[in-house]
Amino acid sequence: MIALVFAAFLAFQEPALSPEARALIAPVAEAVAAEEARQAALPPPTSDRERLERMGVLDQVGRRAMTPVDLSVLPEAERQAAEAAMWTPLMALDERLMTELLTMVPPEGWFLKSVYGERAASAAFLIVQHSNIEHWRRFVPVLEPLVAEGEVDGQSYGLMYDRLADNEGRPQRYGTQVTCKAGKWVIDRANLEDPENADARRREIGFRWTLAEYEQVFADHPPCEEQP
Repeated sequence: MIALVFAAFLAFQEPALSPEARALIAPVAEAVAAEEARQAALPPPTSDRERLERMGVLDQVGRRAMTPVDLSVLPEAERQAAEAAMWTPLMALDERLMTELLTMVPPEGWFLKSVYGERAASAAFLIVQHSNIEHWRRFVPVLEPLVAEGEVDGQSYGLMYDRLADNEGRPQRYGTQVTCKAGKWVIDRANLEDPENADARRREIGFRWTLAEYEQVFADHPPCEEQP
């Protein structure tokens, strides 16, 4: 289904996308389609834990395929259409996974590591993280007290807290959401709460990298393009 959505989008956008652009972005939808086919051949999941683990693989497979894609090799006028086409199958999948996850939320409000295991709990976080502000507002307050209990990974909480803050126009607390400047992904230190103590906050909640080390992770990524 994802591959069909992708093909339909490309057909609609064909005047704006060259064969080179279509070849560049094709691996993203192909990776999703291949994983969906692999999972379709498996026996049905025997538990919500197994179901979440499979959902987590689907959430990540297209994004991993996207990482090496360098749209900067395309003419500037074509990049925006290529990026939109590349994201189309992922956005459709994100919405589907989030809808499915909402039917699974347990009475305690989250998928506790002690009940569902690390992989399934991480998958649930990624699916919510890739949804929208409505869901972040719902789950950030739920996650916060569970960090102290060891039931939620502190880094996961920090990532979702920052994404919510960034989208609400508030400073980030942990500096997890990078921005594009001069073609590179960097930490927006001007949009960081108490920047002098950010590394201490990161260490306290469980981040293993300082801000500078975290920023260096993105050094080898393909060039990005600043949004107007």
